Amino acid sequence: MEFEVNGAPCAVDVDDDPAAVEVVRDRLGLTGTKLVCAGGVCGACTVQIDGEPRVSCLTPAAALAGRRVTTVEGLADHPVARAFAGEDALQCGYCTPGFVVAAAAFHDRWRSAHPSGRPTRERIAQELAGHLCRCGAYEGIFRAVAAACAGAYDTEPAEGAEPAVPRVEAPQKAGGAARYTTDLRPEGLLEGLIIRSPHAHAHVRSLTADDVPLVPLLPPDGVVRYVGQPVAAVAGPDRAAALAAAARVTVDYEVLPAALDVRRVRTGEGPYVYEDKAARKRAPGSGETPQLLPARWRGNLRGPSAMSRRPATAVRRITEGRARSPERVVEGEFTTAAQTHTPLEPHACLAEWIDGTLHLEVSTQSVRHVAEKAAERFGLPPDGVVAKAVHVGGGFGCKMGLTSDVVAAAELARLHGAPVRVVLDRAEELVDGGYRPGTRIRLAMVADEAGELSALAIDADHDGGVSVGGTVAALARFMYGTSPRRLRDFDTVTHQPPGAPFRGPGGPTMCWALEQAVDEMAHRLGEDPIALRRRWDGNLKRHALYDWAAALPVWSGPRGGTGRFRRGVGVAAANWLYFLDPGTEVELTVEDGTVVARCAVQDMGTGARTVLRRAVAAGLGLPEAKVRAEIGRSDTVHGPTSGGSRTTPSLAPAAADAADRLREALGGGDVAERLATANGVRVTGRRPRDRRGFVVPFTLGGVAIGRGFTGSVQVSEVEVDTRLGRIRPLRVWSGVAAGRIHEDRLARSQCEGAVVQGIGYALFEERRADPLTGRVLTDNLEDYRIPGIGDTPEITVHFHQEGFDHVPGGGVGLGEIATLPTAACLANAVHDATGWRPYDMPIRPDRLLEGLAT
Repeated sequence: MEFEVNGAPCAVDVDDDPAAVEVVRDRLGLTGTKLVCAGGVCGACTVQIDGEPRVSCLTPAAALAGRRVTTVEGLADHPVARAFAGEDALQCGYCTPGFVVAAAAFHDRWRSAHPSGRPTRERIAQELAGHLCRCGAYEGIFRAVAAACAGAYDTEPAEGAEPAVPRVEAPQKAGGAARYTTDLRPEGLLEGLIIRSPHAHAHVRSLTADDVPLVPLLPPDGVVRYVGQPVAAVAGPDRAAALAAAARVTVDYEVLPAALDVRRVRTGEGPYVYEDKAARKRAPGSGETPQLLPARWRGNLRGPSAMSRRPATAVRRITEGRARSPERVVEGEFTTAAQTHTPLEPHACLAEWIDGTLHLEVSTQSVRHVAEKAAERFGLPPDGVVAKAVHVGGGFGCKMGLTSDVVAAAELARLHGAPVRVVLDRAEELVDGGYRPGTRIRLAMVADEAGELSALAIDADHDGGVSVGGTVAALARFMYGTSPRRLRDFDTVTHQPPGAPFRGPGGPTMCWALEQAVDEMAHRLGEDPIALRRRWDGNLKRHALYDWAAALPVWSGPRGGTGRFRRGVGVAAANWLYFLDPGTEVELTVEDGTVVARCAVQDMGTGARTVLRRAVAAGLGLPEAKVRAEIGRSDTVHGPTSGGSRTTPSLAPAAADAADRLREALGGGDVAERLATANGVRVTGRRPRDRRGFVVPFTLGGVAIGRGFTGSVQVSEVEVDTRLGRIRPLRVWSGVAAGRIHEDRLARSQCEGAVVQGIGYALFEERRADPLTGRVLTDNLEDYRIPGIGDTPEITVHFHQEGFDHVPGGGVGLGEIATLPTAACLANAVHDATGWRPYDMPIRPDRLLEGLAT
């Protein structure tokens, strides 16, 4: 079959009837086209056929015959690609090629019909409706497409000039040149496949295969505890061969009764998930840090773990309040569904053993941690594993550790003596890739006669499948003063896949209940909701945000109504701990007149590469072109994990310290003049301690807790369709107090994406499983819905940059705090519009209509 690709003729044998995406990626090596959903939902695999966008995962390769095909690589110099880079219309970049291809086709049509002028947000959203960005970079995409259509990016940069872009690697991501783990195909590559349990609970009596080499992936007791749990792994020259090999493997299961109904398990019913203490110790954690608080097990119930303050007093005051002043007691039971991470690049690892050293190319949030854990797992010295992650297509918390794809790839590579790549498909990612646990939260709050918070009680029951260690109630210890409070977290363990830490673990869930309760208390007391929060909250950084929020015209403007469409405005606040990795280092080496900055950190879309490069350039007084940042390798100086909002506050001060050391090593003065004769000069900078030190004198897993809390106050405006039950967010104002902002455009993108993910949590996302079999039903991006560009309201981000003067560099992380209040803020806006309070999340149309009818 012959056709044209990016202006060049090509011929491909398609006798096996592949999809077009397979031909483009695997046979032509044009890996900018990404395979994500395999169902035509996400748009990441979009190519142009005779100038029209088409999803190549649903297009038969035979349909390309005689056609003109354009991939993102053929559009690298298109104005739209330049606009995506220039307007920072991306984060991890994995979805970006599909957006660029579709937007370029729209741009060309638009410019032919409109020599000038910008398309509206509504038109852009309509044109890109079939594309998804899990990072939530939609605000930048709106800007980029509008600017390109208006002609702002018609002119190419001068020859040899480096494009002025907010993000260093943006041109590579927008042009399809960035290579992710899923794109790598070394010579002799085998494709690995994980065989998974079809049963929620079973004992594996034997694994047998007909001349098929396999590696077992079972726990020591040989028991599988959820549908989709890894059992074994096989490999073949391609995925079809690996599937055929898997079909020849026989697994003898002794099927056991399963505990699947979380409501029944909470009453003590059902078989045990973990039968003894040894098995319980192997239970995975759903939080971001190891289990700090001890808790008692009773069958499948674990807890409580408590972070209370004078709990007996809190209970007494609530009990007395019910009897004496029930109007000042707010109580309720709030629930949240499980929210699945589903980064668009799935878990993926390519492993190869070379001269006894294990080399891993892995989609991870921590190259150093993965290398350390792999060395421990395979009995290797610390330098016996080298992990690399040049580009990472998102993570959000689920890619921190030695995941099954890494273990399977390494074991298979050793077994076959060849490089092996294991890539989860979308169903595997949605089943066993991690999720924010669902919860049931029982809350009671009482105010005294002066309207002050008198007591608070929260019991949070976590539904994290086989995982434990959820913290939701505990986080309420740090908001709204020091009144007595009983805060208890419980784990209800079931035969479901394990949860995993997800962007502010426990924080958005806690805010869902607490911030709605505070809002309800304001209505009970006849007080403005912002004013009440400001009075209860002693944090001065958030005081500044409350003042900003109260001054927004929308807060005092008209709302409500009695017709079909009603508008409401809501507010919610949050705080978050300041984390850092005090062991972070940055190495600077002068190489051929350029300063090369190295650190074992990775960039999953947060901008770590850019922060490092610019911090070094600024510290040395050099143009950015004279600094090169090399990250994503474990075999260099220690770098932080990309999680817990600790990357930038760890990396930027270490980079500044390294710059000071290099300047000193070069004898001071003008560094640029000395680089030509300083080849080979090397220094290592370290992350300085904060003034007054940290909260505790030790670190846990390389993490320290710094002094002070970040803060967020959000205001949202929604439109509620009372006939169809639909909620349309119109605008969101996100105020964030995290000190100095190191990279403004990248920080705004993070905050905008955080709001989008919060909208998904509030309105759409709901992981569901078959209550009889335990099989996850939402195992595709059609049934598990994440927000699209048409769901995105106008988002305004405001930074309060004071309050962290004790921190080197003056700023801390903001990726998590920016998403915490969003869901609760939207719920409060819905209540403002309708008078009905949503207790169950997501706020589905059926729930809203039922609530309005009662």
